[in-house]
Amino acid sequence: MHPATMRSNLSLVFAAMACCLVGAGAAAAAEAAPDTRNGRYALQPSGDGMVRLDTHTGEVSTCSNSAAGWACYAVPDERKAMDTEIGRLQAENERLKAQLAARDMGKGDLGKGDLGKGEALPKTADSDRKLTIPLPSDQDIDRAMALIEQTWRRLVDMASRVQKDVAGKI
Repeated sequence: MHPATMRSNLSLVFAAMACCLVGAGAAAAAEAAPDTRNGRYALQPSGDGMVRLDTHTGEVSTCSNSAAGWACYAVPDERKAMDTEIGRLQAENERLKAQLAARDMGKGDLGKGDLGKGEALPKTADSDRKLTIPLPSDQDIDRAMALIEQTWRRLVDMASRVQKDVAGKI
């Protein structure tokens, strides 16, 4: 082979090798970081990987590079879980209120309104009545007086016995 031809072939081989290396480098660079798909994802370095924010859905993922390549795993959304639980509890609360209202329908005005928030009972014709408390009878008063008198006598007897015991020991 002629040296000029050999030199020309050698330059073609080097050019081909350079193209292969550039292509391999681009593939390695593409594998070195997660796909950002036209700006949809925002990436932030974190520890030994990346944190990825999906700007369309708001989902956050942690991405790491392993032997198999880049893998991203969704970060559990605690707010979403709390909102779901709050919604479930609100629905259950409404259901229980409806059951309670249905059960109390026959109990007059006490079943209506929410008295737990400082509201007064609704005005009715019967609410103007006064509450009357019966006074004790004479027999009840006599029994109470007898009990007090008996207790007093026992207390005085006990005090006099203690006084005699103390006077005898001195």
